[in-house]
Amino acid sequence: MSILSGKNILLGISAGIAAYKTASLVRLLVKAGADVKVVMSPASLDFVTPLTLSTLSKHPVVSSFYNEDDESAVWNSHVELGLWADLFIIAPATANTMSKMASGTCDNLLLATYLSAKCPVYFAPAMDLDMYKHPSTAHSFKTLQSFGNIMIPATSGELASGLVGEGRMAEPEDIVSFVENHILGQLPLYGKKVMLTAGPTYEAIDPVRFIGNHSSGKMGFELAEVAANLGAEVILISGPTNQTLQHSRVKIVPVVSAQDMYEQAHLYFKTADIAILAAAVADYKPKEVALQKIKKDDSTLTLELEKTKDILASLGEIKSNQFLVGFALETHNELEHAKAKLKRKHLNLIVLNSLNDKGAGFKSDTNKVTLIDAQEHITEFTLKSKADVAQDIFNEILNQIHA
Repeated sequence: MSILSGKNILLGISAGIAAYKTASLVRLLVKAGADVKVVMSPASLDFVTPLTLSTLSKHPVVSSFYNEDDESAVWNSHVELGLWADLFIIAPATANTMSKMASGTCDNLLLATYLSAKCPVYFAPAMDLDMYKHPSTAHSFKTLQSFGNIMIPATSGELASGLVGEGRMAEPEDIVSFVENHILGQLPLYGKKVMLTAGPTYEAIDPVRFIGNHSSGKMGFELAEVAANLGAEVILISGPTNQTLQHSRVKIVPVVSAQDMYEQAHLYFKTADIAILAAAVADYKPKEVALQKIKKDDSTLTLELEKTKDILASLGEIKSNQFLVGFALETHNELEHAKAKLKRKHLNLIVLNSLNDKGAGFKSDTNKVTLIDAQEHITEFTLKSKADVAQDIFNEILNQIHA
């Protein structure tokens, strides 16, 4: 999943030969998960057809304030379009259109929408070499950027006139990449690495049977998605689960046993800035694992169990600058036990949930948590979706690491 997923993106097209590339640009933005609407300058209709763009975007394409052929048609509101958009990309941005944007000229729907937009505006210049080098064009670049607009630099290459030089509009793939990277660069966890553990572990009894628990892994997966959307590079070490997550900034490392998770956690912890251990790791495992399936010959079966390695405690002992977060699932004396775990395992924050709270714990889409920091400050939350709980946890982490 791209950082653009779920974004409302308005694509403005002005009248340059590079407009033919906008079909690919719309397709790539839609593929990234964005909802795309297109507004065209009237002259750009000579370069690319609205039918193509509306088919790809699944929205009507607009280029005028109203349909002259339909007296009963509702007008196309530039204000509504500007407010709808999370991002506005103008590509190609011709010398003519940029000059009008810089001066506030408003003689078509595209320009009116630009002047109404409250969201970040990106513009991708496209023109011939001499136009690109003209002082008036340089003035437009400077003025638009002074307004807070973000310029997607043109590239060098063969131009429509046959000249070779600057002025080629950036390729659609590069425009999408530029916007993604610019957004990521504004996010609070960009440049940070977050390691997460999630789900249960399965401890083998024989080749068929295992000891496990009811953890679904949902809380850990929700935390991973929030971390990625905050700009972090995420390593998600997951035990067996049906949860899925497709995100370009999340790498899922599947494991089975507590020992598997211990090894992977220690491998990735070294380079992590934040580590959140949300997995429900088995506390005990069979001391001996049968090589063949145990036959049901006797009326009872005795298993000798031994402790698994304590992943959270072992990381707490070796942490340097990492912000370490643990979970405590309790059934009685909840605060007392959570505070003891916080100190004993050298944590920066512990997330307490109680099985006594209805709607919290395993196999649920909701959770009710209490956060306790290293100074034992306590923050209680009401019952929420696990997605909202994940956001609350990261809000607290951000407050602490930026304090």
